[in-house]
Amino acid sequence: MKPVEFIKLPIKNEMELFEEKFKASMLSKVPLLNRITYYIVRRKGKQMRPMFVFLVAKMVSNGGFDERTYRGASVVELIHTATLVHDDVVDDSNRRRGFFSINALWKNKIAVLVGDFMLSKGLLLSIDNEDFDLLKLISIAVREMSEGELLQIEKARKLDITEAVYFDIIRKKTATLIAACCGIGAASVGANQDTVQQMRKFGEYIGIAFQIKDDLFDYTDEKIGKPTGIDIKEQKMTLPLIHTLNTCSKKEKAWLINSIKKHNKDKNRVKEVISFVKQNGGIEYTTTKMNDYKNKALNILENYPESAYKKSLVSMIEYVVARKI
Repeated sequence: MKPVEFIKLPIKNEMELFEEKFKASMLSKVPLLNRITYYIVRRKGKQMRPMFVFLVAKMVSNGGFDERTYRGASVVELIHTATLVHDDVVDDSNRRRGFFSINALWKNKIAVLVGDFMLSKGLLLSIDNEDFDLLKLISIAVREMSEGELLQIEKARKLDITEAVYFDIIRKKTATLIAACCGIGAASVGANQDTVQQMRKFGEYIGIAFQIKDDLFDYTDEKIGKPTGIDIKEQKMTLPLIHTLNTCSKKEKAWLINSIKKHNKDKNRVKEVISFVKQNGGIEYTTTKMNDYKNKALNILENYPESAYKKSLVSMIEYVVARKI
């Protein structure tokens, strides 16, 4: 059994019903929109975010559940999908999860409008059902994701990202949505504010570990879905590189910055940068940081009694740091 299928076991029925509810939440009176949203649903990914919503909801309520939990998961997935559609337009990307992206098939204008439609659907799903606490949690995530993207663009121009700024960027860009999933899961079953905030922090730690793992893929020799060195080619300052820049000599630092600014399309130079980062402890340092966040997330779970849902969340954390893609 694949790790993700094992993690889903305690919420298998909820996930199956969620798929139907998620499809229904995207319905429109415009045939073109329905064709596009049908295409999106057919090429769904692992659905980790709804899984976080359901597992947290059931863990903090000892197996309890509520119709609000389905709505919370749908809101998260609608917002997440909207951001992916918009990201593909911004990045001028023609592929997503091995399929053609929306902008590749229907062009940028339609893709932007579809993203806007899904964003509004997600917000209205909360408003129509007066789930204002869930709406607040997802709205904070949307604001922070936008801030994180813009902060990264601003800093990438100067290549002056410190480790503190890097963590601020990935907390906002990636971790905040997983934090919202876990907070929404707890809030949807009536958990108190302390529990909701604790679960938000739990999701944030997992999200940071998830992004650090993604950064490590840039330096791997294994065949994965993402080409090696792509972050360097795109002038993205990730933790292995930031740590190496902070610990090498002035001469080496000048060579590294020059390589990223002016020779980032040169395959051999990119290989040299990867090799230099590996030789100077960038990978070991980054792996240690990733495991620190993994352990912070695991420590939060120790506050909850043993259950199938807690076990799946532990497996989810282990999967995030051990995954091959």
